[in-house]
Amino acid sequence: MKLDYLILALKNLKHRGIRSWLTLLGIFIGVTAVVALIGLGSGLQAAVGAQFGISSTQVLTVQAGGVNAFGAPGSGAVNKLTTDDVDAVERLSSVEMAIPRIITSGKMEFNDVVGFGMALSVPDGVERRFAYGVMDLEVETGRMLKDGDVNNVVLGYNYWKDGDIFGEPIVPGKTVLLMDERFKVVGILKKTGSFMIDGLVTVNEARLRDLMDYDDDVDIIAVKVRSEDDMDRAREDIEKLMRKRRDVDIGEEDFEVSTPEAMMETVNSVLGGVQAFIIIIASISILVGALGIVNTMTTSVLERRKEIGIMKAIGAKNSQVFMQFFFESGMLGLIGGLVGIVLGTLISVGGIVGINNFIGAELSPSIDFILIGGALVGSFVVGAVAGIAPAMQAAKQNPVEALRG
Repeated sequence: MKLDYLILALKNLKHRGIRSWLTLLGIFIGVTAVVALIGLGSGLQAAVGAQFGISSTQVLTVQAGGVNAFGAPGSGAVNKLTTDDVDAVERLSSVEMAIPRIITSGKMEFNDVVGFGMALSVPDGVERRFAYGVMDLEVETGRMLKDGDVNNVVLGYNYWKDGDIFGEPIVPGKTVLLMDERFKVVGILKKTGSFMIDGLVTVNEARLRDLMDYDDDVDIIAVKVRSEDDMDRAREDIEKLMRKRRDVDIGEEDFEVSTPEAMMETVNSVLGGVQAFIIIIASISILVGALGIVNTMTTSVLERRKEIGIMKAIGAKNSQVFMQFFFESGMLGLIGGLVGIVLGTLISVGGIVGINNFIGAELSPSIDFILIGGALVGSFVVGAVAGIAPAMQAAKQNPVEALRG
């Protein structure tokens, strides 16, 4: 029986032509926005997560002054971290290892083309393995840096794969100029999907300090905690130590101790807030669409008074008349939702492909079938609820008065 209502509803909607499509517009726009934004938001969160480039769950990072928007972490701090701070942190009982990291921007020249990029220091000895492991760095071709490499560098994947940067790809064995000094390229890092890491120039720490006149300054301290269970205690120990060393009170810290998870939570909360705001705006469009369905169905009831009268004259019950108009309004919402889902999914997939091209990531577009199912059901419910009042109006029609026109 319900299938008959659906078939009849589709036929009636087809007869109304352009009016039906105009009624669908509000639902269509709202569902398109919701589906596209949720899909893009999930892809953007994954893309941002890939940019942190920290794979270990037992790592804390310490930096002075927070992240500077115009340079490397810690580069804008007035009171910078030093190697003495690194030694002090490493002596804490909850800490297994602490290493200094220099992250700085500089000039690079190759093939008579001058560019600018980020350079990262690599420590010597046993700390070298930890430094590589923290960022999950592996070599694609050539070799990694070793102790004693003075004028050798390992470049990020983009310098090797993307020949547009310097006119031609840079391969191991080539020579580049860093700050006008010659360095031999001994290896290329594997692609990570992080535009920062894939564009890095890694140099042994002592050589980078000398090249960039860093003295004892440090941009970031990477801290390996003895166990995951000690993360909170280690963070508290480091904060207490650094407050004492920098002579600041609680709440007045000019440094930051953070974990990759904490940074991701902050980013996700910001992205989630933006998503929620835009979804609220999109919901207004759905509400407007629902009002459009009410208007269209009310007009339809007035135009089809004779049809309703004939139906009742030949024995149609009020409930049957009600169900016919109820399903028609529900189908308006469902069709609008279906079109919106198709377009929203296409926008989401296209957006993720665009993100991949922009930052060099390798995110796979995904289709959330739970979201699609929810959107379809929600669209039908919105349309059906919007049509309740017109459907009740149709069911209450007096057949004699309806036949008179």
